[in-house]
Amino acid sequence: MSARERITDWSKGDGLRLYWRLFRRREKCRSKFLNNLLTLILNRMAHRHGGYIGNGAKIHEIPSLPHGIHGVFISRFAEIGAGCRIYQNVTIGEVELKAPVIGKNCLIGAGAAIIGNIKIGNNVKIGANAVVFTDIPDNSTVVAPAPRVFERGSGVNV
Repeated sequence: MSARERITDWSKGDGLRLYWRLFRRREKCRSKFLNNLLTLILNRMAHRHGGYIGNGAKIHEIPSLPHGIHGVFISRFAEIGAGCRIYQNVTIGEVELKAPVIGKNCLIGAGAAIIGNIKIGNNVKIGANAVVFTDIPDNSTVVAPAPRVFERGSGVNV
């Protein structure tokens, strides 16, 4: 990681270093009481930072979060591979208790939503505000559809 990326990467800054340490501790915890206590503390910390990472989410390596966890929602059933970069206001959500599995070295742009029982391959780039609900193969790029312009008086009601 270059010096510039270390400066702008808030994955561990702004109090989140403690968050990730407690997150890993909770994963290894066998005591139900301690697990519940750590979950309570983690939920309060995430709420303070404006995000949510569900209890049970499988995160293989701390993802790069250039803007912290502001607006980031990760389902409790989601799985995120190593080396992922997640921008602000991203939703990785579940449908009927099944959530996405995201491969290694993926980039997820601001405002993107990844929903349902799908698999995102390795080295995938998901653009800003893209909504993904189907499987994506390795080394792919996903972008949101281009905006359409309707002329006034064209008869299209929006």
